[in-house]
Amino acid sequence: MNIGIVVEYNPFHYGHLYQIKKIKEMYPNSNIIVVMSGWITERGDLSMINKFDKAKIALHYGVDLVAEIPFKFIQSSDYFAKGAIGILNKLGCNKIVFGSESDDVDKLFNLAKVQLNDKNYDALVKKYLDEGINYPTAMSNALKSICKDTINTPNDLLGLSYIKEIIKNNYDMTCTTIKRNSNYNSKEIEGKITSATSIRESIKYNKKIKKYVPSYSYKFLNNPIFLDDYFDYLKYKIISTKDLTIYQGVDINLENRIRKFINKSNSVNDLLKLIKTKRYTYNRLKRTLTYILLSIEKDNFNNLDIEYIRILGFNEKGKNILNKIKKSIDVPIITKYDNKYLKKDLNINEILSLNNKIKDKNKFIEKEYKEKTIII
Repeated sequence: MNIGIVVEYNPFHYGHLYQIKKIKEMYPNSNIIVVMSGWITERGDLSMINKFDKAKIALHYGVDLVAEIPFKFIQSSDYFAKGAIGILNKLGCNKIVFGSESDDVDKLFNLAKVQLNDKNYDALVKKYLDEGINYPTAMSNALKSICKDTINTPNDLLGLSYIKEIIKNNYDMTCTTIKRNSNYNSKEIEGKITSATSIRESIKYNKKIKKYVPSYSYKFLNNPIFLDDYFDYLKYKIISTKDLTIYQGVDINLENRIRKFINKSNSVNDLLKLIKTKRYTYNRLKRTLTYILLSIEKDNFNNLDIEYIRILGFNEKGKNILNKIKKSIDVPIITKYDNKYLKKDLNINEILSLNNKIKDKNKFIEKEYKEKTIII
């Protein structure tokens, strides 16, 4: 059985290790395939470490195959699921496993069917959006109006999008959840298994995190990067760009708010707090600022088909998976830099290399096109 998990590993912590061990315990003869975001995460943060090092960590702790989710799918949960689940399907996954606050797959399937099949659902979502609230809240309110049940926690919302994508495309996949116990959004360390958010916050403010991160993962955290490291570049980009609406996620109202408050802000968090309204979630706003920083324009999202699959690493079991599917898969499998598909990825590396924390900028840039697929 090929089991897929969707990850960001920002950074890899004991909760991620628990998930891998739990899957091996439940399905001892399975192969584990990971699809993982690169520099940009679904929440709009920058990844603290590069994707190749994250692939090394995943393989070290028992994953068999690691593929990258292209940046064009790093959007709201439905688009994120479209890319992640679509890639897992092409790689031959029979099952996906994801963390869930409710730990109730049947509930999530029922809600997904309401979203896809109930003729009143879309109209209700539009009604709530027209009232000026953000999409996740509008979705939650619409579900509650129809079936008196809803979800509003981040892992369940992602899981709902995964399930919806499976149903919509009739993928031959089943789902299993693993109970999520730690607070996904907590900025405070809560114990050995704590949120990635709390670990990032602790690293940002030079607090010790060694005992909250597995040892092999910890050694890659010696020079992490954050979106706030690039605030001056972001500010310059906003001030010097004539039309911000060319960038993904920026409408005219949001452009006006960004321009109104950019000179009153001294950090990304300052700007986020000032431009926030009930219409926009923090995650959407942070993703949008990241798109502006990295010059990711709306044109980059014209084609939301899966055009290729980039493999970041594999072991012997992963090699066997690739050998089995290579004759039947309908998109290229990329194991090294390809200028046709990955030119923008290289450009992202070039922009991120501007960070003064990065001493060897050429090496940082070259990693995108010189780094070989990790084989263990």
